[in-house]
Amino acid sequence: MINNSKDNHQPSISVVVPVYNGSETLALLTERLNAILPTIAQQYEIIYVNDGSQDDSWECITELCSRFQYVRGINLLRNFGQHNAILCGIRTAKNEIIVTMDDDLQHPPDQIPLLLEKLQQGFDVVYGIPRKMPHSFFRNLASWLIKRILALVMGIKTIKDISAFRAFRSRLITVFQDYRSPGVIIDVMLSWGTTRFSTVVVEEEPREIGKSNYTFRKLLKQVFLILTGFSTIPLRFASFLGFSFTIFGFGVLVYVLIVYFTQGSIPGFPFLASIISLFSGIQLWVLGILGEYLARIFDRSMDRPPYFIGEMIN
Repeated sequence: MINNSKDNHQPSISVVVPVYNGSETLALLTERLNAILPTIAQQYEIIYVNDGSQDDSWECITELCSRFQYVRGINLLRNFGQHNAILCGIRTAKNEIIVTMDDDLQHPPDQIPLLLEKLQQGFDVVYGIPRKMPHSFFRNLASWLIKRILALVMGIKTIKDISAFRAFRSRLITVFQDYRSPGVIIDVMLSWGTTRFSTVVVEEEPREIGKSNYTFRKLLKQVFLILTGFSTIPLRFASFLGFSFTIFGFGVLVYVLIVYFTQGSIPGFPFLASIISLFSGIQLWVLGILGEYLARIFDRSMDRPPYFIGEMIN
């Protein structure tokens, strides 16, 4: 960290960037951050967390750390996931405001002042929401769905859009400082400490280098983690479903009795087979939901931390 401003009203800022195969963009990202941070912060630092990259990202981080005193590097032993890497970075941050952003240059550093300006209006967490979604239609649709589910789980009615480009006050991390579990969702954990969330529209740039690391499978895994790791919504839905089909089964019984006493016969095998298949499918689905929760309990009972640090620089 270095002091580059005489304005005592400017905050101190820590920028946390999870890195996965970002060797081609790190130098340019550092250059852009170096251009904006001295103008908005008294003190600042950039924390690159290498999340098990398969390219030479760590070598790039090491070189940047040797060139710039305010750049810090953390090398995780393997890939733990974006939110786990962010958690690692914010736990080592030393300044009053923490900004998180991706390493792919889609989050322009020159938009950080917009987040800070909104934060100074009394909010604790501010998201930078892109004016136009930069991905394909189906990827944007999947992201929209995940964000809506995440907002529902967080229980913050004023928030509908969520982004990895966020700024928040560092005091919030005391709420989950001792959190130990491999399943991490930063946004839900921030909602444990405050309800003062807001958003601001930013100009997000299209990705020019590389491709997104989020596949449909990873997005689906993220949905299950959000729902079963930080919410009881699926359990309540299963209870509602079970109650609804109990009422439905009672209605079927009444229908069969009426047909029997009025017509002297009841529907045959196809009717019976369809009812059995329907109820069996519902039961197996509810058991699957219970199984997901048991898996989360098992993970937490092992007391496995969300990440392991292999090396730190600066």
